Amino acid sequence: MPIPPIFLVRIFLYMSLFTALSAQAEITRIPLSNGTVAVEVTPDIGGRVVSVGLVDQPNFLRVGAAVVSEPNPAVTPNANNIAYFGHETWVGPQSQWWVHQLVNPARAAAKAVWPPDPFLILAKNTLQEKTPQRVIMQSPNSPVSGVAMQKTFALVDGKPNQIRVDVTAQNIRDSSVAWDIWFNTRVPHTTNVYVPVASMNDVRVEHFTDATYGQLEHNFSEGLFALENFSPVTHQGRKGKIFIQPEQGWLAAFRDQQLLLIQFPLQPKNAIHPEQGQIELYQEFLNANPDEGLLELEVHAPYKTLKPDESMSATETWTLLPYSGEQTPAAQRAFLRGLGVINAVD
Repeated sequence: MPIPPIFLVRIFLYMSLFTALSAQAEITRIPLSNGTVAVEVTPDIGGRVVSVGLVDQPNFLRVGAAVVSEPNPAVTPNANNIAYFGHETWVGPQSQWWVHQLVNPARAAAKAVWPPDPFLILAKNTLQEKTPQRVIMQSPNSPVSGVAMQKTFALVDGKPNQIRVDVTAQNIRDSSVAWDIWFNTRVPHTTNVYVPVASMNDVRVEHFTDATYGQLEHNFSEGLFALENFSPVTHQGRKGKIFIQPEQGWLAAFRDQQLLLIQFPLQPKNAIHPEQGQIELYQEFLNANPDEGLLELEVHAPYKTLKPDESMSATETWTLLPYSGEQTPAAQRAFLRGLGVINAVD
């Protein structure tokens, strides 16, 4: 029996509506590529990097399913964090996130340390420049933090393995604000990370232990601090955070066949807010759900007080290199020594 024309019309309309909604639901992905590295950034969901890696290699970043399932978040003072991950930018210190605002009195009274500012991590950014080599975007003014952020993601001329990330935070209030710029790069928890440290006196470890989570495992050898991902896990997983005053302005992360070096200007300890470290590593995972595990590679810029309309800026440079060695600490440390650690890629 043939389908009546009226039902065909309805089916067509429903399919058209579904297609339109699906198209509307996707985040905007802007590619940058030079044949060596490939990057995808989005002005949506807070303005962030959603993919980075060597060409023909997997995405180095840990990206959450919410990038697809929740591409249009509601941005209000009551909004909670959404696990988009990738690379995004916060302000620090964390203890002050909700103290200096009037739009959510309950969080101010509780001195809430979570979630981050929804206007900086969820809101759509405005594209100011878009070229094959560079993207510049601007966040809205935040009534929570009292700043607006401009972010630039750019391939580096003459250095095809490098990407530069520049962030400027401007005070949009008529009174002073005090913050730092806080870079947060999320990768799978199995990523092996190394940080140059003078001694363990420059490292503070906070273990978030309970019946489920055991202590973080780490080691220090030949001037490099490392999370230990090769030792047995005695609990269901691990969870904790490490605060580091590095000896040099870099950290190195190995994942499969790639090495990511994150470089930044080294700061004296007194330039960093005392609650934070210039480098911070947060690791959380459960053996039962390894794909949900997370490692955060965090870098803080100096803590500053900004007068009305005053700005501050911070920079990271990412270098991606191929790595074909063994997936062991000894081989990875040897690879870094063979590079001259950082000098070979400056």
